[in-house]
Amino acid sequence: MRFAPLAIAAFGILPLSTASFAADLPVAPEPIDYVRVCDSYGSRFYYIPGTETCLRVGGRVRVEYRFNNFGSAPNNWSDRSDDDLNFRGRGYLYLDSRTNTEFGLLRTYTSMYLTNTSGSESSSLEFAYIQFGGFTFGHAQSFWDFWTGYSYGAQLTDYSDVKSNVLAYTGSFGNGFSATVSLEDANSRQSNLISAGGNGYAGTKMPDLVANLRVDQGWGSAQLMGALHQVRFADASADGTLGWVIGGGVEVNVPILGQDDAFVIQVAYSDGASAFPLDTWDDQITDAINVGGSTKTTKTWNISAGWNHNFSKTLEANLEGGYHVADAGSAAYDFSQWGITGNVVWKPVPGFGIGGELQYREVDYDTASGLSDKDEIYGTLRVQRTF
Repeated sequence: MRFAPLAIAAFGILPLSTASFAADLPVAPEPIDYVRVCDSYGSRFYYIPGTETCLRVGGRVRVEYRFNNFGSAPNNWSDRSDDDLNFRGRGYLYLDSRTNTEFGLLRTYTSMYLTNTSGSESSSLEFAYIQFGGFTFGHAQSFWDFWTGYSYGAQLTDYSDVKSNVLAYTGSFGNGFSATVSLEDANSRQSNLISAGGNGYAGTKMPDLVANLRVDQGWGSAQLMGALHQVRFADASADGTLGWVIGGGVEVNVPILGQDDAFVIQVAYSDGASAFPLDTWDDQITDAINVGGSTKTTKTWNISAGWNHNFSKTLEANLEGGYHVADAGSAAYDFSQWGITGNVVWKPVPGFGIGGELQYREVDYDTASGLSDKDEIYGTLRVQRTF
């Protein structure tokens, strides 16, 4: 009597030919190391499999349609060689890793972006730093900077927003108080040096020394900051000197004016360190001028303020402005300027916004410069998604 294979299996009888393949039967799979949520540092952090390091991956896509200077002539619209408008696309990648150690938090942060502006492509490393035991090493926000704007500040700014290579230590005193001492790349803060024997800076011999005292509490935040900056002429016959700058700012939450509203004001004064109070300005700005073997440093002072107003969770407006004065060693490089920026942003979905911005700046030159005063107007339409 012949049995079908199914019948043989039912009686528990295995053919010899089948028994020879018993070693090939499936085995239990090894445990899979699933990605685990890490909620110690906020949302969207995950443990890297096989480690105790938490990682957050994010990004941003920013699209801008820029209307370049259409203020008083000469401007972009009166010069046939200048672009009257630009179309810009930019993509960001953010990587934030954190690990608890017996010495404290070990963190790395990287931010980079690629940009295409009217067909011209560029890449940039925005941040790349390591934080460990109170130290910060790498390319980070300058510890001089306090408020870096509410509005887009797409084409003009009235404050400092500088990324620099730093070696810094921050000490926390509790109750929101902290202090930082930072050595920063001096090349990030060099303005023009004017001398009969040749303009410009010589090679760097010492970093900028930056220090701040800061407080962050429920009402807002405040900071006092100062820095020393070496002025070293390329002209070997010109005497160098040590520039310095001091400043302070306070940001206050004002929910009485609107949900999550805030108001900020900051001031700064520099002597031979013009690139600290304001990092975007006219080409006339100098750190020092050497005339007849005598070095004269440029003095500047700057005040800026801003208001962030939220009409609702989906609609906000920002208004900011500033005034800047440069008193150089020669009247030919003296000037003053003031500017104002306003925008309105619609945020229908968290992390997504569409907004328009209008900016105005007036620059007044000393008559000795031979330059005509100018009024500049810029417009920007931005569409942005951050995730």
